[in-house]
Amino acid sequence: MKQKMAKKLLCIAVAGMMMPMAAQAAEADLQLKVDQLTQDVNDLKGTVKRVEDKSLSKWLSIGGDYRFRVDSLHGQTVNYANALSVQSYLSNPVNGVSPTTGPTQAQMGAALNFANVPAYKPKNETLYTNKFDLDLHAKATQDVTVNVRLAMYKTFGSQSDSATTGNYFADRVGVFDGTLGHVPSSSLLDVDRAYATWSNIADQPVWFSVGRRPSTNGAPSNLKMDNERPGNGGTPSLLVDYAFDGGTLGWAPDIDMLPGAYAKVCYGRGFDSGFKTNSNTIKDTDMLGVAIIPVDTDPLRVWLQWNRGFDIFDFPAMNNTAAFGTVGPTTNLGSIDWYGAGAMSTLKNVGPGNLNFFTDFGLSVTHPNTNTAMANTTPVGLMTGTFNGGPDTKSRTGWAAYAGIRYDLPSKTKIGFEFNHGSKDWITFAPAADDMWTSKVGTRGNVYEPYIIQELDLKPISSYFSKTFFKIGYQYYDFEYTGSNNWVGAPVKISSITPGTMLMLAPVSKAQDVYATFEVHF
Repeated sequence: MKQKMAKKLLCIAVAGMMMPMAAQAAEADLQLKVDQLTQDVNDLKGTVKRVEDKSLSKWLSIGGDYRFRVDSLHGQTVNYANALSVQSYLSNPVNGVSPTTGPTQAQMGAALNFANVPAYKPKNETLYTNKFDLDLHAKATQDVTVNVRLAMYKTFGSQSDSATTGNYFADRVGVFDGTLGHVPSSSLLDVDRAYATWSNIADQPVWFSVGRRPSTNGAPSNLKMDNERPGNGGTPSLLVDYAFDGGTLGWAPDIDMLPGAYAKVCYGRGFDSGFKTNSNTIKDTDMLGVAIIPVDTDPLRVWLQWNRGFDIFDFPAMNNTAAFGTVGPTTNLGSIDWYGAGAMSTLKNVGPGNLNFFTDFGLSVTHPNTNTAMANTTPVGLMTGTFNGGPDTKSRTGWAAYAGIRYDLPSKTKIGFEFNHGSKDWITFAPAADDMWTSKVGTRGNVYEPYIIQELDLKPISSYFSKTFFKIGYQYYDFEYTGSNNWVGAPVKISSITPGTMLMLAPVSKAQDVYATFEVHF
């Protein structure tokens, strides 16, 4: 009996000794599982974070705008002789003109009579257009971004530019490379902008950007278009409004006395002449610019700009434009320098609203060479005619002034007015401007434009800058000289044109455009 009891006590003692050991083993196993679970959770969190960091919303942003627009266009020409018709008459053997001695005075008179175009009133009373832009902003790697804008701009009931171009102004005789997406053409979604930017180079406030540039719709045109201020990639719209392909090297130092200051050197190619052959000696057309923006803040932006266009071509590259009678550039006419200075500012709490205003001034200086283009029966050069039977290589200086205001009310009503004047020899490079008749900042004369913008009081959803608005405006062009936005040939005073004055484009003396838009920015 005692032996059995001793065995029981021994078993109980052994069991008592084993229980802590088992408990410790179980606890160690449990801790191991907890540690593994913790590690799995941390790994999962890391995976989720990496997935989130690479999600679309982290590296890609999408925006854009849609616009419906209706224009009512009315113009007035003066009596003139169509130069191409004169040339056609004189080159026709039926008319008896000798190819060696040229036309007699009687034959020239007959040619001018044949080519006479009486004054008339061109108009398009209801022009409807659709415009759509899609903006993509991608963060590719650290300090490297890619920006893309796809654009479509077309006329209702048309898949060509025929409804919005004509034989009136050089920048509206057709759609070419730098105006694609800015002059109505077709429903194709074309690449308007596509460029990559590398910032913070060597940990310095330096950036490099290359591609199809954001060189359209620059300041101060953003006020009338109800857009945000252009960033450091924009160009002054008085001097440049053209979709260039090129590059920029910029520097934005941190200077307390000059908030937001930056400077940049820009290069662009306006025309590539292709392979050089015995029959193709034309050079490429390039643009070089230097921009200095000493102040760029919310209440004040100041800009200084210099551009030079090298080896300016004679005519834009277009497909058999009847007005020019050419497929594309045939020669280089020289170079042009542009100088510009402007400022825009915002004064808050002026009465019940905020007052925005700007002033801009530009100079153009031409440097013609001895090359001429056969714009009519007499060869002409860069802003020049001929002199004593030979090419006129005299430099011409033109100037332009541009000013405007916009008053923003708490009701989201914005009332604006703009005025610009160009001198006899003024020439700019702005064929992509958002105007129907012709780029108004290239007018040799005066343009007046009042407008009203009414934004709808709707909550933004797609982005902070999303908005919907209506706009009504009126443009009145008072042309003083021919050749607005055209650098080929010498300007002619409108009031001096007679039925015997040979011109290649119909001389418009007055033009009006009443327009209204419905726009959505997202």
